[in-house]
Amino acid sequence: MPPTAPTTDHPETPTPDGSDPRCIPHKLVKPLPVGAECKYPNYSAEEQDVWRTLYARMETLLPGRAADEYLTGLRTLDLERDRIPALADVSRKLERATGWRVARTPGLLDAHDFFTYLAHRVFPSTDYIRARSELDYTPAPDCFHDIFGHTPMIVHPRFADFYQKIGQAALACQDAATEEGLTRIYWFTVEFGLIKNPAGLRIYGNGIISSSGETQHCLTDKVTKLPYKPERLAQQAYDIWHFQDPLFVIDSFDQLEHEFVRWAKERSLL
Repeated sequence: MPPTAPTTDHPETPTPDGSDPRCIPHKLVKPLPVGAECKYPNYSAEEQDVWRTLYARMETLLPGRAADEYLTGLRTLDLERDRIPALADVSRKLERATGWRVARTPGLLDAHDFFTYLAHRVFPSTDYIRARSELDYTPAPDCFHDIFGHTPMIVHPRFADFYQKIGQAALACQDAATEEGLTRIYWFTVEFGLIKNPAGLRIYGNGIISSSGETQHCLTDKVTKLPYKPERLAQQAYDIWHFQDPLFVIDSFDQLEHEFVRWAKERSLL
């Protein structure tokens, strides 16, 4: 049972109009705390147990499904299994690996603010965790999605460079159609990408890796797999409320970056 007086706020508590505040983008009025500036919250025992439950479940599901590059990043970061990792510690390890750092964000960021941080090799992460009722699905980011899902891939040098270029390209967008296309490319790579590893098709997308349902579903023959081509991704609509179909497959992270740079340069974004 959760404590009667939780020591951290649950940001999924609906606003007066019934909306989920985690799905309302924050427009920053001051810089986010970065690295050592990120203080460790006073998590409740229930919140720590949610992290343990999620970690244990995904640790069982990911071998044979997650990309080798993701699993290598997870080992490099050596994230705690029994407690929510401190953003300051994750930031320090990332900076040592690829020069990236972690900032603490209060929730979903305004797109311009988010991509500005990416362009400067800073990953904005939440530090709150979903409620137990959302173990299988949450409509908004939380620290399990951000820390467990995102940060291990940023350990990979080629992906880390691609991720920065996504931010740089977004800041150069001048029209809505190009911006929407870039958002779709982000969705079908960073969040829902697949890669050909030597042993077969594997997951590198963070939205899949932090979801047990997507992890078990995405590699089955129920999902259409298409080759990665930025032009095709930019035209593909997505739906956050259902399992993703189709999904796009890269041959390598070299291809992921090189093809994206080509697409972005053709549109004067890089």
